[in-house]
Amino acid sequence: MPAFKRSLFALAALLAVLIASPALAQGAPDIAGTWSGQISTNTGDVTLVLHVARGEDGKLTASIENFDQNPGNPAPITEIAAADGKLTFKVAPISASYQGSWDEAAQHWKGTLTQGAELPLNLAKGGPPSKPVVAGLDGVWVGSVERNGVKLRQVLRIRTNEQGTFALYDSPDQMVIAVPVSDLAREGQAVSLSALRGLAKFAGTLSQAGNELTGTWTTPNQPDVTTTFVRATEEQIAAQLQPARPQTPKEPFPYKVEEVSFDNPAFADVHLGGSLTLPEGKGPFPAAIMITGSGAQDRDETIMDHKPFAVIADHLTRHGIAVLRFDDRGIGKSTGNYGNATSADLATDANAAFAYLATRPEIRHDAIGFIGHSEGGMIGPIAMSTNPDVAYFVSLAGPGTNLPQLMLSQRRLLTAQMGLSEEEINRQEPVMAALFKAIADADTPEAGYAAAMAVLTPEAKTALGMPVDMDGALVVRQVSGPWFQYFFKYDPVPNLSRIKVPVLALNGSLDLQVPAKENLPVIREALKNNPDVTIVELPSLNHLFQTAKTGSVGEYRDISETVSPAALELISDWISQRFVKP
Repeated sequence: MPAFKRSLFALAALLAVLIASPALAQGAPDIAGTWSGQISTNTGDVTLVLHVARGEDGKLTASIENFDQNPGNPAPITEIAAADGKLTFKVAPISASYQGSWDEAAQHWKGTLTQGAELPLNLAKGGPPSKPVVAGLDGVWVGSVERNGVKLRQVLRIRTNEQGTFALYDSPDQMVIAVPVSDLAREGQAVSLSALRGLAKFAGTLSQAGNELTGTWTTPNQPDVTTTFVRATEEQIAAQLQPARPQTPKEPFPYKVEEVSFDNPAFADVHLGGSLTLPEGKGPFPAAIMITGSGAQDRDETIMDHKPFAVIADHLTRHGIAVLRFDDRGIGKSTGNYGNATSADLATDANAAFAYLATRPEIRHDAIGFIGHSEGGMIGPIAMSTNPDVAYFVSLAGPGTNLPQLMLSQRRLLTAQMGLSEEEINRQEPVMAALFKAIADADTPEAGYAAAMAVLTPEAKTALGMPVDMDGALVVRQVSGPWFQYFFKYDPVPNLSRIKVPVLALNGSLDLQVPAKENLPVIREALKNNPDVTIVELPSLNHLFQTAKTGSVGEYRDISETVSPAALELISDWISQRFVKP
């Protein structure tokens, strides 16, 4: 997902880390009770509520609630400690943690929230105020607008509970999911609301039957558009909540599945958990190590209810190839801090997985390879540059061009599918190129952040369609930090050119995130001295290797297919021809 996928999809999860100054830790009150605070994102502010209880034995139990996006459904906190003016807690199911210190002057816990990304979060005593009750609008409302010839689906999800009426806005084709709606109001049949920090405003009229809402969206630098929202049926809601995923593997399996774990000796705090699938029959077997794309992901590379790595592992194992897939550091059963990791750091995780497989008697130690998707197609060659024993490499939509160019191409293709005009794209692109260059040219992530902030002049904000008074940090935080700085500095060609073992490089013709027409020729040229290279552009497949119509990210969830059978067969046949003994 964009940059490949460092995403905003984690807005509903939420928790983080700050190294706070001991000078702030004076006179901290009892942590028991209710605390709340807001995190700020480019799509709006989100309120988190921490509920803490102390038992008779003094033991703390706690939960955390996303008040704006999932009110009334607190997630249990798995670890919490408050002592000497410091507060820490973890929420294992969403791979999140918090660490802060008591600020006596401000009377709140001062910290930063990290779940893949780091966001400041200060927690003050008490919960947020209830929201106003807006009657007669509860339900899921679906509609669409057209921007520059592109149809964009729109969804409003409204519900009322004892804390008031809550509304969320989705624009799936623009990768906008679960954005809190503000200023929802109804006066008679007139309904109004705003979203995306007030940049998108809707005013409409509810039909007398109460099942249609027709009105106008107003956004900066765009012509007004009219849309009609229709209240969805129960069947439509059920289909949205439980989309069909027929390829997801289900037990019983005709192979062994083993829960495994291993350490990364390069990082003392990184302990990786994963699944090893072993074919039936007598080994040893060739093996594949799966490397996820960007963003903190689980071992199945789960995205929008799809589990592509589980599907690939199932297919390969049924064809005699063992597969190890593991949770990214800090996710699931793996420990470590993903938010501070670069692609080079993640390459050491891949090599730790290789070292683990090399200890297993069921595995052919001369036939262990990497399969990397998206950023994983970049991490694989980085790992192989220090590991000469990797037997093969499969690149699934891996990059070939330099990464700033990739990001600009990706952004141009995706935003066109999201309804931006060519004029708007051309106006924004020089600003984004300058942001990427500022970060890449800096010596440290901190210097890169400062340089990028300097790029966002009032004129640059206007070009991006931002209000001049909007905090530039909301944009810069999305493209700065250790991962992005390494990413923008990286050139895939040198490491690709060093690979002398067999390589299979696949790309879909409808991939808008790593465009095949730009990247495959560069990969082919980089590997020209390698005698065993297979490069294939697969027609009608998108970035996830689904059979698609347009390649837009909005299709990812709609398509029931997780991975094209043609892609699965190509991968298994290619590996089998080289490493599976008849």
